[in-house]
This record gives sequence, C-alpha cells and structure tokens, in this order.
Amino acid sequence: MKKVYCLYRVSSKIQVDRNNDKNDIPMQKQACHEFATRQGWEIVAEHAELGVSGFKVSAKDRDAIQDIQKAAAEKKFDILLCFMFDRIGRIDSETPFVVEWFINNGIEVWSVNEGQQRLDSHTDKLLNYIRYWQASGESVKTSIRTKTRVRQIAQEGLYHGGTISFGYRLVKKGRTNKRGYEIRDIEVDLYEAEHVKTIFNKYVYEGMGFLRISEYLANNGITYANGKKIQPAAIRALIRVPLYTGVMVCGDVRSEHMPELQIIDSELWEQAQQIRKARSAKHNPPEVAENEHREMLVIPSTTRGEALLSGNVFCGTCGGKLYLSLGGRKILNKDGEIVDYRWSRYLCDNKSRKKAKCDGQSGYTVRRLDKVVGEFLMGMFHNIKGFAEHELIDKSYQAEIKSCQTKLKGATSELHKHTVSLKTLQDEVVKSINGESKFEPAVLNELIAQTKDKIQSSSEKADRYQSELDNRQQYLINIQDDYKKLIS
Repeated sequence: MKKVYCLYRVSSKIQVDRNNDKNDIPMQKQACHEFATRQGWEIVAEHAELGVSGFKVSAKDRDAIQDIQKAAAEKKFDILLCFMFDRIGRIDSETPFVVEWFINNGIEVWSVNEGQQRLDSHTDKLLNYIRYWQASGESVKTSIRTKTRVRQIAQEGLYHGGTISFGYRLVKKGRTNKRGYEIRDIEVDLYEAEHVKTIFNKYVYEGMGFLRISEYLANNGITYANGKKIQPAAIRALIRVPLYTGVMVCGDVRSEHMPELQIIDSELWEQAQQIRKARSAKHNPPEVAENEHREMLVIPSTTRGEALLSGNVFCGTCGGKLYLSLGGRKILNKDGEIVDYRWSRYLCDNKSRKKAKCDGQSGYTVRRLDKVVGEFLMGMFHNIKGFAEHELIDKSYQAEIKSCQTKLKGATSELHKHTVSLKTLQDEVVKSINGESKFEPAVLNELIAQTKDKIQSSSEKADRYQSELDNRQQYLINIQDDYKKLIS
C-alpha cells in the first residue's frame, strides 16, 4: 500500500471557518481522505498551512513544504496529495520546479481534482509551467480586485480592515456584506480618545518626545485595553494617523471629512507632522543649503540646563537652533585671589558651526536674553490679573468636569463591552460541554479568565473616575490654588 503525505493550504484565516463556501481546510481534508480511500492509499501524515499565501510566500519560507521535502528525501512516503495543485503554490517562477523536484526524487504528485502530474515528455513540462503561470495570473488579478475594493471602501469612509488605531473601536451597526454577514464599523472610543488628545498636546505644546510621552502614560495608568504599555514606537506611528482628523486614508485615496470620527483638530495634526519632519535627520540633513531656513517649531529636545531657554530658543536671522555654550577659566581678582570665572552663552548652531549662512550674531549672553524673556513673561502674568477671577476659575472647572465625564463614559462603555463578552463566552462553554460548539473548553476557559481581568481593570477605572467626579469640590480647590500660584 502506497504511503501518502497530504498538503492543505488556505490563504486567509477566514477560510479556516467550516461555515464559509471557500476551499477551507476541513473541506480539503475530507476530499483528500475520500480520494485516498478510493485509490487504496494510506495517509501517514498531513500538513496544513493556515493563512499562508502561495503567491506571496516562497516555498523556502514555508515550514510545511520544507518538512515535506525533508521527508521525501528520506523516502518516508510515496505520494504527495493535495486538493488542487495550486495548494502547493502559485509562483510561476518557482512552484513548477518544486513539483519537478518531488517527481525527480521519486514522489508522485497528485491532485484530487486534476489527477497526477507527470513529466514524461516536453509537453508535460510545458503544461506544468502553464498551470502555475495561470494560477499566478489569477492571484495578480485577485490582488488588483481586492486593492481596488479596499480603496473604494476607504473612500466611502468605511472600515476596510487592519488593526484599529488607538482611540477607536469596532462595533456592529447592522451593515452586511454581499454574503449577508453582519460586518463591523469604526467609531470613536471616548475613553481612549481623551488620551489621544493628551498625546498630541504633550507632543506639540509641551515638546515631549515619544519616550517621555510613553513614560508619562505608563506613570498615569494609561494603557491599551489589554493592559499593555503604549510603547514609544506605537506613539511614533500614532502621531501619523490621518484618521484622527476625521479622514479615512488608504494609499492615495482619501474619504470625505467625517466629523463623527474626528478626535484631533486638523491644525494640531498638521503641527505634529511639521514637528515630526523637523526632528527627522532625513528632512534636516547636517548640511543645510545656503539661504534655507529651518522652520521655527517647538521641537522636542532637552530643556534641562543652567539657562531659562535651554533647548527652546532659535536665531531670529536664520532660524537655526541656539545651543547653550558653557565656559570658564581661573582668574585673579582684585583681592589677589585665584577664583573660577564661568560664563554661559546661546550660540547660533548655523553660524558658529558653519552649517548655513547667517548674518546675525553668533552668540547671545544668557543673562541678558533670559532677562528680556523673563520680563516679557512677567508682563503676561500681570495681564492675567486683569481678568475676573471667577470667570477663569469657572471655565477651568467646567473643562475639568467635562473631561472627567467623558473618561467615565468611556470606561463604563468599556466595562459593559467586556461584561457582554463574558456572558457570550460563558454561554459558549455550555454549548461546548454539549458538543454544540467548535471551541474547546480549555480555550474558552482561558478567554474567560482574560475577559475577567479586563472587567476588573475597566471597573477600577470607572470607580476612579466616578470618585473624582463625585469629589467636585476638590477640583475647585485645586484650580483655585493653581490660580493663586499663577498670579503670585
């Protein structure tokens, strides 16, 4: 009796589901078993690839193909059987030679639908190549159709797949696809949206970099829904998401403005992009062209130093950043004593290091410049006293209350979502025990445990925000204290 290795493959995770009408794994497996039984063969091993593209992924990068080739070299089986030959692959420059390799190593290659692939003549070899050339062409056309449809969906302002950006969530609103399945739409997550605003404000107005923002969020208990820390790389990507302005983008396709999805003001988002580009070495090479001025932006940099404006002052002539220069030497004072004499200056980066042409001063005394700016700021603080105290305090108080209410609403919504999920999973356990579910009890128990942790986390957030909202008087006291400090 001939020994058989079976190969099953699906390109997407959806095809693993037994309830759809595509060539999913259970259907391929059943067809191969029935075919092998009719032929009188014995299936000794089965290899299934879930969500592996036969067009995009090379055979050398597919574990199943590598394992089967190794077994073939060791003469462990006689026949390689698949549902259709394109399950082996769809790359016209590679897959025909993979099939030829098996045949040359004494392995018969069979398909349930197409029979045996032979290479006895030149015509057989040509047909072998044509088959995969045609399969490759079908993949290209499928890819074009898919990309075109995805862009059309994005242009309509609808969710077109992929990971959801922080600040949004997927919900079912009754929309169905062409097969009648209910599909999800994207909407703003009120709880996360508040933190998105915080990130942009810290980045643009407070000059924080990605690492400092990440640390700030972690220290304030702001995480993803699963409790994981928001890493600097994630914040770097988040800053670039145009959806925050209410516009869905896919490649070069943009949707109309959707106010219901807007979290960040367009002007603030553009400022963030300018700062991001200004910080990039790619956009700001060391050698700046003559007469080319860098934009004067609040670029995140170190603000720790002996000077008031350290890291945040620019040359008024060329726009280059002024860096702090410290110096000192031993001098003999009028009393005949040797003392340390130290000085500090702001130096123009372009002029002092000859990076670009600058007709302004090369440096500015820290003491004098800090004094000018200090006097200007003190004048601004003095003008604040001209406003009615109760108006400023009431405006800040109402803003704090509104922000806390929004956070509480988001946390409550999150808690409700996880509670519904828990009920669904518990009902699925009963079905699993009765043999009516496709999920194993162990898998469901693990999901239930994870969901309970999420419920506890969401409940703690909701309780914290509710407690803050209940303690309105403390808000007022804090704002009054801040006002007194500001004008003192």
